[in-house]
Amino acid sequence: MAALPRLVCASSVVLVVWAGFCSAVCVEVPSETEAVQGTHMKLLCISCMKREEVTASTVVEWFYRPEGGKDEPIYEHRKTNHEFPSRFSGRLQWNGSKDMQDVSITVLNVTLNDSGIYTCNITREFEFEIHRPLFTSSRLIHLTVVEEAGEDFTSVISEIMMYILLVFLTLWLLIEMVYCYRKVSKAEEAAQENATDYLAIPSENKENCAVPVEE
Repeated sequence: MAALPRLVCASSVVLVVWAGFCSAVCVEVPSETEAVQGTHMKLLCISCMKREEVTASTVVEWFYRPEGGKDEPIYEHRKTNHEFPSRFSGRLQWNGSKDMQDVSITVLNVTLNDSGIYTCNITREFEFEIHRPLFTSSRLIHLTVVEEAGEDFTSVISEIMMYILLVFLTLWLLIEMVYCYRKVSKAEEAAQENATDYLAIPSENKENCAVPVEE
């Protein structure tokens, strides 16, 4: 009977591990919100589906709203890609995945006028045998376009910490070298004093200092 609780615990662990492996690997992460003029900017829009929800038809709509303006359609994916006439004409590229969990687009050759709010609308119609439920979700991206890339605060802190560590290691090495030099010098002085004291002893005393040999 004592083996039964152990078996139950082992089974629970296996089930937890199996559930971890079977869970969806899709992770919904926010998009970057700052772009540099003249570069390509990927507007990240990820909408994860569970494994049992993969069979679905997905429609993706992208909208752009300038500061103080209204939403205007700029891109649509409905089985095929469609780009609406706008300030982005010829500068939008589809970057979605085949399973339609990543429905991102890329803005090519970003300009300062591209700053604003981008909306990613996802509509999914799931194909079940009995019914076809419809689910919608939205993602908002507040994009700011700058003329030049600003230095990342994290990289600045990393550089400062690197220089501090370098200075600390240099000082520690100098201290160790001075300590070792003084230790060696004292050892040499002690050896020299012992040699001087030995030479100062008369020859007859040196013979008396010899250790007698027992027969």
